[in-house]
Amino acid sequence: MRAIPSRQTATALFFSACLSAALAQNAQAPQLSSVNAPSETMVVLGSATPVPLAESPSSVMILPLKQERLALATPIDRLRSDPSVFIEQRGAGGAQDDIVMRGGSFEQTLILVNGFRIDDSQTAHHDLDLPIPLDAMDSIQVLHGAGSTLHGADALSGAVDFLTAAPSASSLVFTAGAGNFGTNEQSTQAELVRHNWSSRLTASHNLSTGFIADRDYRNENAALESWLNSRLGLTDLLFAASDRSFGASQFYGPYDSWERTKGWFASARQELGEHTQAAFGYRRHTDEFVLVRENPALYENNHVDGSWQASLSGTLPVRAGGSFLMGLEADGDSIQSNNLGLHARNRGAGYLDLDLMPNRHRWTLSAGLREEGFSGSSQYIFAPHFAGSLRIANSLKLRASSGYGFRIPTYTDLYYSDPVTRGNPNLKPESAWSGDSGIDWAPGRRVSLSVTGFYTQQHDTIDYVRAAQSLPWQAVNLSGPRFTGVETYMTWQAAKTQTIRLAWTTIYGNSASLNGLQSEYVFNYPVQNARAEWTALLGRAVTLRNTVQVAQLYQHDPYPVWDLALTHDTGRVRPYVRLANLSNTGYQEIQGVAMPGRSVVAGISFQVRRRQ
Repeated sequence: MRAIPSRQTATALFFSACLSAALAQNAQAPQLSSVNAPSETMVVLGSATPVPLAESPSSVMILPLKQERLALATPIDRLRSDPSVFIEQRGAGGAQDDIVMRGGSFEQTLILVNGFRIDDSQTAHHDLDLPIPLDAMDSIQVLHGAGSTLHGADALSGAVDFLTAAPSASSLVFTAGAGNFGTNEQSTQAELVRHNWSSRLTASHNLSTGFIADRDYRNENAALESWLNSRLGLTDLLFAASDRSFGASQFYGPYDSWERTKGWFASARQELGEHTQAAFGYRRHTDEFVLVRENPALYENNHVDGSWQASLSGTLPVRAGGSFLMGLEADGDSIQSNNLGLHARNRGAGYLDLDLMPNRHRWTLSAGLREEGFSGSSQYIFAPHFAGSLRIANSLKLRASSGYGFRIPTYTDLYYSDPVTRGNPNLKPESAWSGDSGIDWAPGRRVSLSVTGFYTQQHDTIDYVRAAQSLPWQAVNLSGPRFTGVETYMTWQAAKTQTIRLAWTTIYGNSASLNGLQSEYVFNYPVQNARAEWTALLGRAVTLRNTVQVAQLYQHDPYPVWDLALTHDTGRVRPYVRLANLSNTGYQEIQGVAMPGRSVVAGISFQVRRRQ
């Protein structure tokens, strides 16, 4: 984190002047342009305005969800297709999951829903308490590397955006399934489309009695989203809520704990003419934690945190091809807790980004900067970003990017205290410089290959350490680990009805900054993470998805996990079967927390769809 106290007044005036100029011009619409979802795959992460995936100079992965919903228990399972994203899961059903990217800790990945921040100010363990059900999602976009220039705090090692899209036709869907470990799941979705208006209502419920004692869970989600196209522009309104309770045996120490989180999220995005966009969102989240489930009076925590965010952005076209983006943002969060106390903080930021993309698309260039300030402090963060690509041939593209990411401590990092964990109110924000370069090669329609090398140098990294197992974990700033690695992806359409995808990420990290101490989070990254996927169409309507993942965590042995899904993808009645961990591997993604063995879930989806 870099303090630049002498420029804030001039910078604020500069951002305001630039934004005013943008509002006075007619330019390209920034992100939303119509009620119906676009047909072309577009990248919204790491770019000033949406660009085709093939032209993005950044390392971005797009994971469609719409056609694979029956094959997935949760949207988090789809993220496993990207081996640069490692899911630290504490059990099935999405009870509590963390994301590790490119060696960074679980707190260093920014979680978004339609571009709105979902990161939890209490603890990043709740970042994936996603309020919207899987059925409401259209795709997931993953940005590898720093993304703080456009997306703000917490995008230090990457960002993940869960995206919805307006429906194209009215429909009604009911889904129900059951399996071993007392698994039970239901969901419903209703979509209504009119000429200039559309809406979607979704709800889901899933539970399990647990594969071992005190590992039961119950998850409930509901969301209502509406889109309206008017002369002013597109309006997007979303309201969503969630309720999750789960047995947390060994999650935070040698205790049979229990936890329940509840929350709701509301957002509004409005186009103001053809060139400007305003957005506002609010999130409220509660966490009830019981250290010993059978004796709640022994130790219990209750936390209530809220956060708000507002933004105004405008774009100007560039004659050479591309766009110039200017934006202002404001964010705030607060917490009320019997353990953490009562706290609040606010921050404001301005950013600029220039994307050049000539009509022939032989090269692209992107450069941006952000300056962000915090309430109660004279310290400002300057976060630049640079990316570019060069297409040597139609089938071959070179690309490179570099940027600065930062994260401020959560309230748990600062103030938490229990028998096994101690916060630190003197923690400094953490930051990192990162860079990557890669090659994308598509010699034909049936084969594509992508290889990326990356490097990250962190500063004041926040971790929990201890000198011996008998001592509590203590939050500290580390001197700064370094990570280098390679990401490789290959897709091969072996036949008209068969696709094979192979992906592998390897990471090397420097742990010298620990000085012999034990690390709880930072050095739990995978040194090897490989995945093979085989998708085949059996007959006219049955799809087989067969995946094998082999992962090796730092200083641990590798382990394989084999999953398989069969889905009937057409017609009104669509049966499905999901088989997880067919290899019955005993493994842990969070050390000390066992994962379920072999399991099966089967069900039926009943769909009624009206023609567009």
